[in-house]
Amino acid sequence: MTDTWTIHHGDALTVLPTLPTGSVDAVITDPPYNSGGRTPAAKRGDTARGKYVSGDALHDLADFAGDNRDQRGYRYWLALLLCESLRITRPGGSALVFTDWAQLPATSDALQAAGWIWRGIIPWHKPISRPQKDGFKRECEYVLWASHGEPYRHAPTVYLPGYLRASQPRGDKRKHITQKPVEIMRELVKIAPEGGVVLDPFAGAGSTGEAALAEGRRFVGVEVTKHYADVARERLATLH
Repeated sequence: MTDTWTIHHGDALTVLPTLPTGSVDAVITDPPYNSGGRTPAAKRGDTARGKYVSGDALHDLADFAGDNRDQRGYRYWLALLLCESLRITRPGGSALVFTDWAQLPATSDALQAAGWIWRGIIPWHKPISRPQKDGFKRECEYVLWASHGEPYRHAPTVYLPGYLRASQPRGDKRKHITQKPVEIMRELVKIAPEGGVVLDPFAGAGSTGEAALAEGRRFVGVEVTKHYADVARERLATLH
């Protein structure tokens, strides 16, 4: 813990209720999608690594928890988290939530059920992605944007991109199975005012935190898997 960043190790449903009301300016997060597997049994029974990592992958990144819910469980669980996140966020603050094509409807339902005002979808194009046999390559994921009431009016005004393009980190820069590129996260954290606080309830290896610090924001992260909480702390400690 420092004056610019904090990583809490624990379940977000347990940690978020301990955070003060109206204490952050934006929630930017990449929750477990709970979408892998062709059948409900495969979705619940496989590991995150088994669902999201190719069999020929050269890395040995650690598995992560929380990716085995069925569709109704995922929607309800995410709505609870986003409702608590709304309480923690100041009026005018935004939520930016990653999802894939399979969970886009459920994620938008959870976001709106939690009380956020849905503002739009930002596509994320991944140039390096796996092909699809006899079909279309799944090279896009999505960021859902919502706000707590009317969005901030930044001074000076900011103009953020409506389309993101970058591939996941590779080689020794990749610390997490579903790690998001820092260059994308640096664009997203600008939705918070300079010097503001960004909350990530699923901090993973700390990419949101690295981006927040790089752009002059402060960061609060929550991570349930101890291995990744430790990775995130070590990563952010090297920056400040």
